[in-house]
Amino acid sequence: MKVDAKLNYLRISPRKVRLVADLIRGRRVSEAENRLSFTTKKATKPLGKLLNSAIANAEHNFDLNKDNLYISEIRVDQGPTLKRWRPRARGATNQIQKKTSHVTIVLEEIEPGSEIKTGKKGKINIVQKKEKPKEDIDDGRKEKGTKPPKKGDKTKKEQKGKGGNIFRRKSI
Repeated sequence: MKVDAKLNYLRISPRKVRLVADLIRGRRVSEAENRLSFTTKKATKPLGKLLNSAIANAEHNFDLNKDNLYISEIRVDQGPTLKRWRPRARGATNQIQKKTSHVTIVLEEIEPGSEIKTGKKGKINIVQKKEKPKEDIDDGRKEKGTKPPKKGDKTKKEQKGKGGNIFRRKSI
C-alpha cells in the first residue's frame, strides 16, 4: 500500500532540500525520524513535519503500523521562482531569485519476512528472507581424492609475485 504526502511552495531552494532528502531516502520511518532530529540543516524541520504527516495518513486512513513503514520514494522538484530586485551602484539593479520547492514523500509497508536493501544511487530493493540450506563445508578441495592445501602452500597467483601481468602488454 502506497501512502503519500506533499509539501508545495517550500521557500528553500531544491538543491538544499535534496541534501536532506538523500539522507532519508530508502530508510525505515523510525530511522529517518532519528536522522532528521540530529541533522543541522534548515530543511530538516519541514521534511520532519511532512514525514509525520505521511505517517499519520498511513495510520489513520489505511490502518498501517508505523514500525512496518519505509520511505520508498522522496522527490524534490523545483517550484516557481520569486523574482526580486536589489539596488546597485549608479542607479542599476540586480535580480535576486528566491527559489521554491515541491516535496513529495511516498511510504510503503514492508511485508513480513522481507528486508530492505539500498543499492547504489539510492535504489531500493526489498528482498525476501530465505533460509539457506546447509551445504557441505568447502575446505579447498576440487575433487574427493585430492588433499586440502597446507598452510605454507602458495597458489599460482601468489607465486607470480606482486608484478602480475603489468609488463606483458603488447607494444604499439
